[in-house]
Amino acid sequence: MSTVLADLIARLELERIEENLFRGQSQDLGWGRVFGGQVLGQALSAAEQTVPVDRMVHSFHGYFLRPGDAARPIVFMVDPIRDGKSFTTRRVVAVQDGRPIYTMAASFQVEEPGFDHQAATMPAVPGPDGLLSERELAERYVAAMPAAAQAAMPAVMRERLLADRPIEIRPVSPPPPIDPPRTEPVRRVWFRASGALPDRRAIHEIVLAYASDFHLLGTALQPHGVSWLTPGIQVASLDHAMWFHRPFRFDDWLLYDLDSPSAQGSRGLAHGRWFTRDGVLVASTMQEGLVRDRTRTA
Repeated sequence: MSTVLADLIARLELERIEENLFRGQSQDLGWGRVFGGQVLGQALSAAEQTVPVDRMVHSFHGYFLRPGDAARPIVFMVDPIRDGKSFTTRRVVAVQDGRPIYTMAASFQVEEPGFDHQAATMPAVPGPDGLLSERELAERYVAAMPAAAQAAMPAVMRERLLADRPIEIRPVSPPPPIDPPRTEPVRRVWFRASGALPDRRAIHEIVLAYASDFHLLGTALQPHGVSWLTPGIQVASLDHAMWFHRPFRFDDWLLYDLDSPSAQGSRGLAHGRWFTRDGVLVASTMQEGLVRDRTRTA
């Protein structure tokens, strides 16, 4: 397990302060603020620690309310609103400096047999072997820049591009990070944890929830020829929902099949499906986010 992945796992496990009350620290990957996937992963972890061990998460719905400061702790308050025979529901509020920054409702279910079908099919794309990781792509991109452009690159941008990550990400058809062409709002990306994960199923689900916040809003920007690095573009997650369909391991490759059905009113909607290498659909995501062009609204 890589050092950065081990650090993430420790931060996702949280510190129990009191019954239904947890505290978490942030992992700064060069953003300065809390990564949305981290706070939703920690919220899911807090909820999971208050439910019976025979119940696994099947869905959560969350809203990002305020940006978080990566240098300060976050407190997670869990409201045990329902414990039924088959389903358990939890409400979680993440608080920093006395103000809520994120809220989540999560539902857990005992495993039981039932109907099983899968209409979605995995797109025919190259496998992860032989593809470059985002880190390798960024290193090549920066190295190919003229010396003057490298010197002019803001330090925070360089840090974001080249930071070590706990998740290995290999795009199938990566657009250039700066000045991308206009393309259809479709993106396919291979993901896996950067090392072996514990055998506990909930850990794989929590780390996948963390990773699911990557690339969604970038897909919504593709038809407009911009990226989060384009001057004047403001991108921020507003809400995020996820459904878990079947067991999986996130220390093996999963394909994130992404599309954006709509963008309007400075908001972009993105949809994602997670497939194993043999085409099994294991999870789905939806997210709406702020995709504001400040050069037009100024």
